[in-house]
Amino acid sequence: MTGPPFAALYERLSRDDELQGESNSVTDQKRLLENYARDHGIDSFVHYTNDGISGTRFDRPGFMAMMSEVNAGHINMICVKDMSRIGRDYLKIGEVMETLRRRGVRLAAVNDNADSEKGDDDFVPFRNIMNEWYAKDTSRTGK
Repeated sequence: MTGPPFAALYERLSRDDELQGESNSVTDQKRLLENYARDHGIDSFVHYTNDGISGTRFDRPGFMAMMSEVNAGHINMICVKDMSRIGRDYLKIGEVMETLRRRGVRLAAVNDNADSEKGDDDFVPFRNIMNEWYAKDTSRTGK
């Protein structure tokens, strides 16, 4: 995509995440993120979505397309429902966050009340570790 920078609204849902209830559906995530964008004066945004793909994988088509646009300099902000939507691998999320920081891309996780524009959130790394542990526990117990 070309033109002025835009915000990416990223939604992800895997079968494991469905166990957390209806509020995590892709449709609900889209609605939440669009409301957040409107409430914060963000007019130009594009949805990137992965439905049915685990957050432990980072070869998700929507995620890869979004990161390609980040690397091309087209995205100036990524907005997610919570940090677990980015993924459930603590180290890989750290790499993604560092890429976003280097490229000057703002990251907002709505339900985690985390926004890189407001500065570092000391709890983000802990949330990311817990999200990874959740994925490991779910795969181990077959929940």
